[in-house]
Amino acid sequence: MTNPVLVEVTRGEVVESAHRGAVSVFDADGKPVWEIGDTDRPVFPRSAVKAIQALLLVESGAADAYGFGNRELALACASHSGEPAHVELATAMLARAGLDRTALECGTHWPSSHDATIALARAGNVPNALHNNCSGKHSGFLCTCVHAGISHAGYVKAGHALQEMVRDAMQSVTGAAHDVDHCGIDGCSIPTYAVPLKSFAQGFARMATGRGLAPARAKAAKRLLSACMAEPFLVAGTGRADVALMQAAPGRIFVKTGAEGVYCAALPGLGLGIALKCDDGAGRGAEVMIAAVLAKLLCGDEAVAARLTELAHPAIESRIGAKVGLLRPTAALN
Repeated sequence: MTNPVLVEVTRGEVVESAHRGAVSVFDADGKPVWEIGDTDRPVFPRSAVKAIQALLLVESGAADAYGFGNRELALACASHSGEPAHVELATAMLARAGLDRTALECGTHWPSSHDATIALARAGNVPNALHNNCSGKHSGFLCTCVHAGISHAGYVKAGHALQEMVRDAMQSVTGAAHDVDHCGIDGCSIPTYAVPLKSFAQGFARMATGRGLAPARAKAAKRLLSACMAEPFLVAGTGRADVALMQAAPGRIFVKTGAEGVYCAALPGLGLGIALKCDDGAGRGAEVMIAAVLAKLLCGDEAVAARLTELAHPAIESRIGAKVGLLRPTAALN
């Protein structure tokens, strides 16, 4: 199946580029609510499933043992921009478990925040693993290991006790087998598994409602999604789409982006889970897709739908700030 064009990019009145993709919306009973394109095609979710991967931090008792609240739990689910607040909180999380940044095995890169990168360079410093967008998730992994009495050396590797628990949680929540034949390595060095797109939609419907999950897992899922919705900045960062989308309807929208044009989302009030993939991996296309999907699903609230529709039509500007085009969802998303 060739996925349909879901986003057009215009310059003037001419369509200059287009993004194809697939969308899956499921309820917690496993029933499809809305599907576009090939939702059976396996995709790597990348960072879009960090909230599922963070379940063990809560379920193990580590979060409570270390006194973690919404801020820490949100960072454990984050792909943050490497701003000072993100780095400081990851540092504090590790310290609760008696660790420091040297325990992180996620690798190092410059902050994705332009301002944070400039400030770091101006001060004559270089980035460390705390600036990695996944350092919050990895801090959660390390805290889980320490609390559970598991050696944290090599915690990123397939076969490590922690990663086996993460894999089991992913399988349990999504209902899809995460097997070696569909395993790759994510940018932060942990295993990532390609499974049907619709499995992630079903999984986030379960995360949103607790239906089909054991009581302890359902409680942990609600706590993590609530933390992310309460602290969207810590999930992403200044000017990021995830923040704008969650702030469009505080406490009602959970979204999480992943690399290569993936988005997962949940609408707890409606009991729905959402997953989508922009085929060419473009983040700009995926951001328009998720905003348009959310606008349609929340059309009963005119103010919220209007804000989401605005986010689904971002302007393209010239170097002097003049609007010269826009991105827009196609009829398939309306």
